[in-house]
Amino acid sequence: MRSPAVAGQFYAGSRKDLVAQIEECFKSPLGPQAIPKVQDGPRGIIGAMSPHAGYMFSGPVAAHLFSSIAADGFPETFVMIGPNHTGAGSGIALTLEDFETPMGVAKVDAELAEALRKDLIDVDPQAHFYEHSIEVQLPFLQYLSSDFKFVPITMALQDFDAAFSVGETVREAIRGRDAVVIASSDMSHYVTPETAKTKDHMALDAIERMDAKALYEVVLDENISMCGYGPVMAMITACKGGGVRMLKYATSGDVRPMNDVVGYASLVVEKKS
Repeated sequence: MRSPAVAGQFYAGSRKDLVAQIEECFKSPLGPQAIPKVQDGPRGIIGAMSPHAGYMFSGPVAAHLFSSIAADGFPETFVMIGPNHTGAGSGIALTLEDFETPMGVAKVDAELAEALRKDLIDVDPQAHFYEHSIEVQLPFLQYLSSDFKFVPITMALQDFDAAFSVGETVREAIRGRDAVVIASSDMSHYVTPETAKTKDHMALDAIERMDAKALYEVVLDENISMCGYGPVMAMITACKGGGVRMLKYATSGDVRPMNDVVGYASLVVEKKS
C-alpha cells in the first residue's frame, strides 16, 4: 500500500474536510459551478489532461475534467501518467501498490499493469513514494466513484522518443478496454501572467492539434516550464485519432493576485464520430 504523500498539504488531510474541499472546487467560479453526478451511457472520452498543484489553486480547473468524466460515464480503468518531480526511482515507472488517500483506497489494475510492463516502463515503487502528480488526481475520482481501477506511471525521462514509446505501449495495452488515459501536468511556472498565457497557449495549440512532436518542439524552443510535457505527449500518442476539447485554462493569479503565476489547463480527448 502506498501511503499518501501530500495529504494535509496539497489537499485536506481528513475525509470530511476533503469532501468539502472537492465540492468547493466544483462550485468555484473558476470551476464548473455545479457538483456532478455520474451518468450512464456511451462514453466518448478516451484521454485527458489535468493539473496537479494544491487544490486551492488548481482544483477548480481540475474539477472541469472530473465533471466531464462524470457526465461522460465512468470508465472501468484509468492510466495516469505524471512527471517524476523527485527524481527518485526508475526513469519511467509504474507501481503495483494500491494508493491510499483520505477518501479510501484506490486499487491498481493489476491485469492492465502487467500488460504495460514492457519496453521502457519498469516496475519501481520508489518512483511513486513521494510523487504528488498522480496522487492528487485520485480524490476527485474517489469522490465520484469507489468502483474504479487505475495504473500509475511516472516519467522522469520526458524526451520525445521516450514519450512516444510510452504512448505506444499504453495504446496497445488499452486496446479493447474501457479506459481513459490521464496526463498530469501544470503549465508555465513562476512567470508573469502575460508570459504564462502567451506561452501556455502555444503549447495548448499543439495539444489541440494532437501533435506530440510540435508540443515537444515548442516547449524546448520557447523554454516553456511545463512540468509534464512528456506525459502529455504520451497521452496524445496513446489516444491517436481522437479530438481535443478544451475545458478550462487559468493561472494561480486568477485565484489570488500575484506577480509570478503558475498556469493550469484541463482538457479531454474524445473519440471522433
